[in-house]
This record gives sequence, structure tokens and C-alpha cells, in this order.
Amino acid sequence: MDKSTAGRIASTPQFIELVQKRRSLAWRLTIIMLVIYYGFIALVAFAPGIIGENIGGAVTFGLPLGIAVILSAIILTAIYVRRANGEFDRLSNQIVAANAKYLERVR
Repeated sequence: MDKSTAGRIASTPQFIELVQKRRSLAWRLTIIMLVIYYGFIALVAFAPGIIGENIGGAVTFGLPLGIAVILSAIILTAIYVRRANGEFDRLSNQIVAANAKYLERVR
């Protein structure tokens, strides 16, 4: 793709909207994951008694909390994938359709 076509597409309102929405969602999910992860690490470092609290048999509170950290990463990834496959793909398809004549010329 030549620079003029790329510049034309990058300056469209749909492309700008796509980039802003994707970036916004990615940052929000990243911040949520960092808070969860570093919150867990902070508990281990500064409140080991909470993590070591026995909740039944040989299972401490740290085990289900650690599993929750892993599951939260999976859930946040699923949220991003769902938005990417829905709203972001729809916006991408609109951008491609609106610029089809320019894109075909490049091929």
C-alpha cells in the first residue's frame, strides 16, 4: 500500500474511532490486570498471614486467590477478543468498504 492511500485511510473518522476505542479498551484491561496481579503480589509481600490462612485441609487462601488471578487474565482476554471480533471488526470492515477503490488499485 502506498503512503498516500495509508494516509488517506489513517485520516478517516472511522479509522481514528477504531484506533481510539481499541487503545482505550487495551489500556483499561491492562490497568485492571496490573492491579489484580500486583495486588496479589502485595498481599504475598505485606500480608502473608492472609495468603497463608487455612481454609480447609491443606488448602490456604492463597491457592484460590492465585487461581482467581489466572482466571481474571483469561476473562479479560475474552472480553478483548469479544470486542475485537464484534465492534472492532465491524469498524475495520467499514473502513475497507469505504476505501475499496483505493485498496483495489494497490493490488
